[in-house]
Amino acid sequence: MNTQLENLSKAWPGIKSIFSVPHSEQEYNKLVNILDQLIDEIGDDETHQLAPVMETIGKLIENYEDQHFALNKTSAIDTLKYLMQEHNLKQSDLKEIGSQGVVSEVLSGKRQLNIEQIKRLSKRFHISPSVLI
Repeated sequence: MNTQLENLSKAWPGIKSIFSVPHSEQEYNKLVNILDQLIDEIGDDETHQLAPVMETIGKLIENYEDQHFALNKTSAIDTLKYLMQEHNLKQSDLKEIGSQGVVSEVLSGKRQLNIEQIKRLSKRFHISPSVLI
């Protein structure tokens, strides 16, 4: 075994939990916490000696998020229909959008949600307004 691998083998037990691919939410959260601490320490200093560590941990986190938190792109209408179904709502229950006629036009795609409607719906369903944009 060459010297670099020998050194890595010796150091690995102490750094394994930091540089291993996360396989659980607990491991992921631990990495996020470490990354937060690194960001506080390093800031924007790309020449900081720990900058490559920050980049590596960021990539591990990004890969985990891509696999476990991938968002499917859906239309605002599909999202609204899903929310209605999950909350057992009818068109007449969505006063945040307007009259039942307006709701019908939105759900059929004849009319788009405006900013005020999106704000009210995001507040009602406790979601980010970006979900409905």
